[in-house]
Amino acid sequence: VQVVESGGGLVQPGGSLRLSCAASGFTFSSASMSWYRQAPGKERELVAAISGGGGVRNYADSVKGRFTISRVNAKNTVYLQMNSLKPEDTAMYYCYAKKPVGSPYWGKGTLVTVSS
Repeated sequence: VQVVESGGGLVQPGGSLRLSCAASGFTFSSASMSWYRQAPGKERELVAAISGGGGVRNYADSVKGRFTISRVNAKNTVYLQMNSLKPEDTAMYYCYAKKPVGSPYWGKGTLVTVSS
């Protein structure tokens, strides 16, 4: 099983980034997928989640209206489109796969830095 994030980087406040998470080794369409983030000195927090079929999406209040989670099951990939980025969005972003049965999986993370 692999869950691999990409797309992080340095962006100015107000800018945009799109994170990708490519998964393999399990039935992707059966797994709910989430993005978490962890800023230095803070606890890991849920950013957004999407159901296996993509019909149910949830967001943290801090990112509602700015971030969009989506998935393409044919590509075993989940995305996080991040717009109007703020310095407080700076964090390591992690992809999380939760299957109906069995252990969940975490990726190793991709770093997003929002700074001028």
